[in-house]
Amino acid sequence: MKVAIVYATTTGNTEQLANAVAEAAKSAGHELSISTADNADSADTLSADLILLGSPAMGAEQLDDSMETFFSEIEGSLSGKKVGLFGSYDWGEGQWISDWEERVKSARAVFVGSVKAHLSPEDADLEAVKKLIA
Repeated sequence: MKVAIVYATTTGNTEQLANAVAEAAKSAGHELSISTADNADSADTLSADLILLGSPAMGAEQLDDSMETFFSEIEGSLSGKKVGLFGSYDWGEGQWISDWEERVKSARAVFVGSVKAHLSPEDADLEAVKKLIA
């Protein structure tokens, strides 16, 4: 299975989640591509069997600008694709990921789950994000 992981990070918290899920994909023997949102290739991402996207919550619980740009680029092509989400937040309750889930579902993707970590990911968050591979 080909897994594409695309993420944005500002403090390194979302990157920790991305690295944990990348480890899980490698350990399971999957083909893997991992990239930051500002360097991601949309065609490569859309060719994957499983797309995992990560972003910290920014501003009023919004996606990071680079992830918003990338996601908007692929959003219309997600129908039938398996998609999972992850990210970190500082304030609020993590509404940004709920809003993002709705966008993924509205695009008719096969939503496989999401993981949100408050600030720095704890062991439970890192274990949960690895389960997005299953």
